[in-house]
Amino acid sequence: MQLPKELQKLFKEVQRMQKKMEETTKALEEKTVTVQVGGGMVKVTANGRQEILAIEVEEELLKPEEREMLQDLIVAGVNEALKKVKVMMEEEMAKITGGLALPPGFKLPGF
Repeated sequence: MQLPKELQKLFKEVQRMQKKMEETTKALEEKTVTVQVGGGMVKVTANGRQEILAIEVEEELLKPEEREMLQDLIVAGVNEALKKVKVMMEEEMAKITGGLALPPGFKLPGF
């Protein structure tokens, strides 16, 4: 049984989009984002796999009396870096889907 031409065309487009999404996902995995919090006192770098690659801390925050502030800044930096990665991924995927909203709960390949 042969599918109508419009349906065949739709399937081909979906396959093309799926391949492009996989390629984009691989490319995004190699990209990194770096955020600074606390006026640059803490820098956090994450990759497109949502992995934290580095945390840099200014020397003055390493004093025992700055422990709580350091902990707060690390948490804030990690959260901001992961949020930035998510936005980067969503923007790249929107380019592929032409702005078509993905269904709720739809996960990007590999994430």
